[in-house]
Amino acid sequence: MHVNDKNASGRPVLIKNGLVFHMEGSFEPGVLFLRDGVFAPPAEAPADAEIVDAGGLYLIPGLTDLHFHGCMGHDFCEGSEEAIRILAEYEESVGVTAICPATMTFPEEKLTGVMRAAAGYRSEGGAALAGINMEGPFLSREKCGAQNPAYLAPPDAAMFRRLQEAAGGLIRLVDLAPETEGAFPFIEALRDETVLSLAHTAADYDLASRAFAAGIRHVTHLYNAMNPMSSRAPGPIAAAADADGVEVEMICDGIHIHPAMVRTAFRMFGDDRIIFISDSMEATGLPDGDYELGGQPVHKQGSLCTLADGTIAGSATNLMDCMRKAVRDMDIPLASAVKCAAVNPARSLGITDRRGSLETGRDACLVALDKDLEISMIYNRGRRIR
Repeated sequence: MHVNDKNASGRPVLIKNGLVFHMEGSFEPGVLFLRDGVFAPPAEAPADAEIVDAGGLYLIPGLTDLHFHGCMGHDFCEGSEEAIRILAEYEESVGVTAICPATMTFPEEKLTGVMRAAAGYRSEGGAALAGINMEGPFLSREKCGAQNPAYLAPPDAAMFRRLQEAAGGLIRLVDLAPETEGAFPFIEALRDETVLSLAHTAADYDLASRAFAAGIRHVTHLYNAMNPMSSRAPGPIAAAADADGVEVEMICDGIHIHPAMVRTAFRMFGDDRIIFISDSMEATGLPDGDYELGGQPVHKQGSLCTLADGTIAGSATNLMDCMRKAVRDMDIPLASAVKCAAVNPARSLGITDRRGSLETGRDACLVALDKDLEISMIYNRGRRIR
């Protein structure tokens, strides 16, 4: 990830009187010192450091969204550095300081262009490009959702490696349905090269359990595009809960999952294994109207985005708003929600040496929230954004 070296003023910053988030899931009164784009010991702050009084604000790490498609009228699959820049700048403005945008199901030729654009992307501002989430084309036709079924393909390790080369090694997650032809050889070949995610699948409990045992360690948008959990057919949701260490994504926009099911997931998985995502598409940040996702027309009405047949097509809610909704409307404790939106996604992407905490030596990315969880300040790699 590109790192900016200094904050906007060029001076070190000492933030006092904040409620500082700790990774174990608590807030304590504390002080943060930002110097040369990273967190440093407050005792080292010089006398001429800029003093910022946080006045009791919650100080949390910048969020990381490891599954979203677009915003502000642009989509990652446009395959241009300009589109990535627009995505990165919008995400930074809402407190998301690291991004791992997702592809859609397209032919290899188009995906290659997307990967090359990401590999070539460089920016001095905006959220850092921390990786790529390859959502498709290795998905189930039965559960393809808003993915274009015309371009579905069986899991192909050689194809993945060609795309990974084009991406310069940026692909961090690959989604697949374990019932597709060649899925288990694919898992065996790639389980040590990238994070494999169960996604868009009609798998039952037994098949999903086999896939987790084989090496899948992640579940794409839990509850959505998969069989539901019932008393005699527990499906992939219960299989994931039974598999030690498997992490699960959730879209807490108030549309994709009922609040009761969000709370149920926390009881099943705990806040160490849940990752909040936005799954946002290009209509995010824009008025109601007609847009596209994966080459298919999508209509946005409020927070709901649908294909012509009524299928939900991503979300129109950014990750910060999803985190707020989880706390305000779903009774999830703030500290748990922060873990799910900042700590756990950074761990999943393997970037905890730089992101996901406010600890000394990490990139100085933080968001200050008031008691209503509205943003008061954003620092991205030491630069004050808001």
